[in-house]
Amino acid sequence: MAKQKTIVLGVTGSVAAYKSADLVRRLIEKGFKVSAIMTQEAERFITPLTLSSLGAEVHRGLFDGPMVMPHIDLAKQADLVVVAPATANIIGKFACGLADDLLTCVVLGTKAPILLVPAMNVEMYQNKIVQDNCAKLKKFGFSFIDPIVGKLACGDFGAGHIADVDEIVKKILKVVG
Repeated sequence: MAKQKTIVLGVTGSVAAYKSADLVRRLIEKGFKVSAIMTQEAERFITPLTLSSLGAEVHRGLFDGPMVMPHIDLAKQADLVVVAPATANIIGKFACGLADDLLTCVVLGTKAPILLVPAMNVEMYQNKIVQDNCAKLKKFGFSFIDPIVGKLACGDFGAGHIADVDEIVKKILKVVG
């Protein structure tokens, strides 16, 4: 019998965090184990209770929960790390190699493929610094699903809207089968 694949889902502080609930539900329906890592900022948009009610194992900080070294344990368990939504802030942290919370430590410590799904204001996404950070991460082997054009939470229109959950699931299935 094949081992159940584990998706480590990073959820960051974007209004698009609400889409992570649908992503968790769909991944569990596909037979994946989902370990969600929520940043403090993500919890301003969606609660850990929501994701755990849908079947995800939720992790919130470096020193929360029963794991002695959650950043190492989660990094080793991951068959794929997906960060959806990925904010400009988290992309910048990854590009600089920062490790100041559970999610950044897991990303630095994993050997699993990493998929980032950006969601932010169009001006932020098009900012040369953010684009440079994305290019840098691509050179390091990170994969991306680009944001789509649409009306953003702030009322602006442009590329910055998180990709459709169907597209995210398809990419995950392609990467981990």
